[in-house]
Amino acid sequence: MSTALVILAAGKGTRMKSDLPKVLHPIAQAPMLVHAMRAGAVLDPERTIIVAGHGAEQVTKAAQDFDEAAEIVLQNEQNGTAHAVNQARESLSGFEGDVVVLYGDTPFVQPDTIKRMLAARATHDLVILGFEAADPARYGRLVVTNESLEKIVEYKDATKAERELTLCNSGLVACDAGLLFELISQIKDDNASGEYYLTDIVELARAAGHSTSAVTCDESETLGVNSRADLATADAVFQKRARGELLDNGVTLMDPDTVYLAFDTYVGRDALIEPNVVFGPGVTVESGATIRAFSHLEGCHVSRGAIVGPYARLRPGAELSEDVRIGNFVEIKNAEIAEGAKVNHLSYIGDATIGAKSNIGAGTITCNYDGVMKHQTTIGQGVFVGSNTMLVAPVTLGDESMTASGSVITKNVEDGALAIARAPLKIKSGFARKLFELLRAKKAKSDKGQN
Repeated sequence: MSTALVILAAGKGTRMKSDLPKVLHPIAQAPMLVHAMRAGAVLDPERTIIVAGHGAEQVTKAAQDFDEAAEIVLQNEQNGTAHAVNQARESLSGFEGDVVVLYGDTPFVQPDTIKRMLAARATHDLVILGFEAADPARYGRLVVTNESLEKIVEYKDATKAERELTLCNSGLVACDAGLLFELISQIKDDNASGEYYLTDIVELARAAGHSTSAVTCDESETLGVNSRADLATADAVFQKRARGELLDNGVTLMDPDTVYLAFDTYVGRDALIEPNVVFGPGVTVESGATIRAFSHLEGCHVSRGAIVGPYARLRPGAELSEDVRIGNFVEIKNAEIAEGAKVNHLSYIGDATIGAKSNIGAGTITCNYDGVMKHQTTIGQGVFVGSNTMLVAPVTLGDESMTASGSVITKNVEDGALAIARAPLKIKSGFARKLFELLRAKKAKSDKGQN
């Protein structure tokens, strides 16, 4: 059966105290909205509809950056959750299948939980996701009798007995599309908040003879984000879970609490991650690689047996082949480093290719930017680049060539050749003493004039 996702993302998030729409605040370097979309993607939905409001243009861009097929509908006035879902009615006109309602500010619902909700739809017309709350506080309560969900009651409208219940509402819904919008049409706003509650569909469904059920999940999956404090808590929850998954999968983290992972970080088994490593989005580290302390990686690929760091920075487009060595205070950007090559010290390699077994000396810089355009540097196999070499792109160093330390290379170097480009050395005897005497006299005169 076909499935459509409806993700509610219209909230301004006043408590965030930000101009940025609430669902775009990042957890593990991805907007909360993207976390919800990733979870829902397990259903391979035919349609994904984002209900946007505040900052709709920004929300649209973030959603379609992740899934270009995502559709955006607007909720110009926020009149409750049922009103929000109803904005997708026209887009889903004629759609035959199930609708799963998710929330853009509830980023941790797990794909397996969503799959269980959809599985429950095989025997029930309407499925709600609930959780046992350690502190029910002001959550809506699920009223269950004989394993059948009878109603959801909002805290504001709950009786004293209902407030003592600990089974709470997460807000997630799975229902046939036609039935969902039929029930929403019957919802009224005669409640304490004067809003259209999506939760009212349970009683309406039962009144019409439809079966209703609740699927439960761990409370940690339902963590909502409404403030900066919540955001910090959510990121900590993500990091703890992601680190645990790496450890369970055979990755060594020397000091797990100091390693920060992005939402899509992949690290293979038997890789070693030292303390204080930060992963940005789009990083893949293969089995057996080592990432040493205080390194930062983003948008890059590190192959088996490679060693990175300490204090290295891999920027987007860095591709390291097997057994590559990237050392301390080295920055790599949009560059392919072939098998066994070494860039060990204090160098910048950008917009470049480096052949197998080449050695890049300390202080080497690929001068790739002319102020307007980027240019390519090509370094062949088995090349030795002397320390403090400036490679002014576009330029090519042939296989097994060499540059002398301190050279500025502005022309291509053929295979096997040695390139030397230094200004002539001049030594002037006694000149240093004379210069210091002159400078000290000048300083003394200046100091006397200030007194």
